[in-house]
Amino acid sequence: MWEPFKSAIETGWWQPPLEILILALGFYSAFRFVRGTRGAPVVTGFLVVLLALTIITRLLNLVVLTALLGNFFGFFALAVLVIFQPELRRLLAELGNLPGLRGAHEQRESIEVIIKTCERLAEVKIGALIAIEQSIQLQEAVESGIPVDCDATPEMLETIFFPNNAIHDGGVIMKGDRIAFAACIFPLTQRQDLSRSLGTRHRAAIGLTEETDAIVVAVSEESGAVSYAYKGHLTRGVTLEELRAFLTSLLVPRTKTRGLATWLRRRLVEEPVPAPAPALLAKEDAKPEVTKGK
Repeated sequence: MWEPFKSAIETGWWQPPLEILILALGFYSAFRFVRGTRGAPVVTGFLVVLLALTIITRLLNLVVLTALLGNFFGFFALAVLVIFQPELRRLLAELGNLPGLRGAHEQRESIEVIIKTCERLAEVKIGALIAIEQSIQLQEAVESGIPVDCDATPEMLETIFFPNNAIHDGGVIMKGDRIAFAACIFPLTQRQDLSRSLGTRHRAAIGLTEETDAIVVAVSEESGAVSYAYKGHLTRGVTLEELRAFLTSLLVPRTKTRGLATWLRRRLVEEPVPAPAPALLAKEDAKPEVTKGK
């Protein structure tokens, strides 16, 4: 029974397909990781120049340049670590992130606080920027902030973002069910492919989620539209039900444990931003506009 299997192992015919499969998964994962990030144009341009120089040196048999290019790949790996330092830090933090100690009930209460706040502020068109901290401490990514350290309630958030308030400018950082900091200046995204209609508030939401694993909820001061950003992806014009479904899918612990294969499939194949619940997709509401990128 084991003879064919043993013979296949001894012949080693399976090794080349396995190596091709591993390399394909590696290149595909690297492509998905780089795509849409701030360093993607730099890496793309560098690879084009490097490939052109390699082809020229091979065709013209330039020995010295060939040797220099061969030794240059080590410096290229170091450059990748420097360029993608925020993204790599966020990825490693997610890999080492342990399940939260807070129960599903407390998480749902915090989500409802954000939902009620967005509903009230959107009605009167008051701008807001709320960052939900996860595994990476956001205080390292923001330039300033006033410590608040109070219970998160819709009334407190409305008071913070009320116009002409001393701390209404900037964003709020929430840690669990508490407001940790207010009047925070989030880093702006450096991407050039974004719509010109995006204001500073939405660009700050994208910028913070490019460098951390935070979830940022924004309310537009001009239109009252609600948006959320996660992993550099901005989803604009969502309904409150869609926002609730998105936050629940990320923050509320799931009762069923997922295996390693499911986790890898979600990281390598699926989109990084979870889709709304099926019941929401059946609605006749307009689909939200999604601005992709990290």
